[in-house]
Amino acid sequence: MAGKGLGLVVLLLLAARGAGEPRGCEAVRKVFQLRQLGPLRGVPDSPRAGVDLQVCTSKNPTCCNKKMEERYQTAAKQDIQQVIQTSSATLKFLISRNAAAFQETFETLIRLAENYTSTLFCNACRNMAAEAATRIQEFFTDVGLFIFGTDISTEEFVNRFFDNLFPVVYNHIINPGQTDISLEYAECLRMARRDIRPFGNIPKKVIGQMGRSLLPSRTFLQALNLGIEVINTTDHLHFSKDCGRALLRMQYCPHCQGLTLSKPCMGYCLNVIRGCLAYMAEVDLHWQAYIQSLEELSSAMRGTYDIEHVLLNFHSVVNDALIQARVHRPELSEQVNKVCGPPVRKPAQSPSCSFDQNKDNEGLKMFSRDSEETLANRRKEFISHLRLYRAFYGGLADQLCGNELAAADGLPCWNGEDVVRSYTLRVVGSGIKAQFGNPEVKVKGTDPVINQIIDKLKHIIQLLQSRSFPKYYNWDLRQTGSGGSLDEEISGDCDDEDGCGGSGIGEVKRVMKITDFYFICIKNVYSCITW
Repeated sequence: MAGKGLGLVVLLLLAARGAGEPRGCEAVRKVFQLRQLGPLRGVPDSPRAGVDLQVCTSKNPTCCNKKMEERYQTAAKQDIQQVIQTSSATLKFLISRNAAAFQETFETLIRLAENYTSTLFCNACRNMAAEAATRIQEFFTDVGLFIFGTDISTEEFVNRFFDNLFPVVYNHIINPGQTDISLEYAECLRMARRDIRPFGNIPKKVIGQMGRSLLPSRTFLQALNLGIEVINTTDHLHFSKDCGRALLRMQYCPHCQGLTLSKPCMGYCLNVIRGCLAYMAEVDLHWQAYIQSLEELSSAMRGTYDIEHVLLNFHSVVNDALIQARVHRPELSEQVNKVCGPPVRKPAQSPSCSFDQNKDNEGLKMFSRDSEETLANRRKEFISHLRLYRAFYGGLADQLCGNELAAADGLPCWNGEDVVRSYTLRVVGSGIKAQFGNPEVKVKGTDPVINQIIDKLKHIIQLLQSRSFPKYYNWDLRQTGSGGSLDEEISGDCDDEDGCGGSGIGEVKRVMKITDFYFICIKNVYSCITW
């Protein structure tokens, strides 16, 4: 306490005598050395005439020279950049941590969905599981590529999955034989699948479900990565020459008068920092719209628009497709014979299932027990924290001056020329337009780097608000019981292509979450003998 009191007394004494001739340069030399701004031999031992100074000019003798002024200007820019980076560090960590967490969760969901679909084939018909596994792996690889930004079509990879699955289903369910069909015959089946339609409307339903659920999740991830890019860009903003001179005058020119403990007046600080951050403040409205759009999309990603719902129920949709083919196998055999001729077989037998179901189920249990939150809850928690930073860019200058740079109210402060009781010049607002008449910093034109990041924000906002995303639909699909249809509580239109209906066969719970997984039992799988 005594040390703090003594420091305040020193500050007041230094402030009270104003910016007259410094009695000595010892304090200046100590700060210069402590800040490691350059060799100490370049700092005068005693005040001298500052005829070579360009910014920290004074009619009185000074402890600065031109070389010191240059080093001070570099330090002033570095200081403000460091303060900006410190202020944005928590926001940057919030977004980057959640971007990594959501990506990891998506990867886990994809792996679980792939394993669960493979388990379905192992339980349903072991001698077709190995062939199906390759198709399943390719499909979920495409799902991952799409979510993480690769330019591929959901319609294309869904159709490719069912095209490749058809020969396997034909060989083991529609027209099973002692040996496999030939490669040429399998290729004919692949080419004919969309005309023969062995799986009915199910592929079309899957295309709709995948598009509705994967695209919002993909855009959500892209938006988080852009948020990190915005912060990285503004953390390393280039300051104009006039801003650099203003920062030097505000932070280090008092040192030249021996006032190493003085701080700028609040109004003076706001004018300087608002002028230097005028371009950055232009990000404010777009940043607020970005967070608002993220929040709206996050709230709408539910039901059939929820990636967790769609991926963890994919095995059930595939099972419906297998049942569809089994039920209609006489008609399908006849159609295939007309298009591809009678089956041509080769003297080889498909390998049986080699998938380790026990290992897979254990993995599901471990994941579900460690994950008490659904994706929706995680998004909600993230958005609630992010919402606190909606005005980050609009209020940054005020935050820097209020928390770091300016003198406290009531204390003597530096106004750019002298130590005074208060700053008397006009204080401008934030943003480029508000800088007209700024007495401390001249702001001209725009910053191309900031303009580029604003354009990117506008683009991602447009994607987040895209009409292809849900805004007015609230989907709540739930199973009513064995043999029943799916209840539908839908705001808007819904038909079979939306995946709102179901076959009603089996007792698989249709709406699953990660946390439900280890309670699920598959009861609608069949053996090859039954089929």
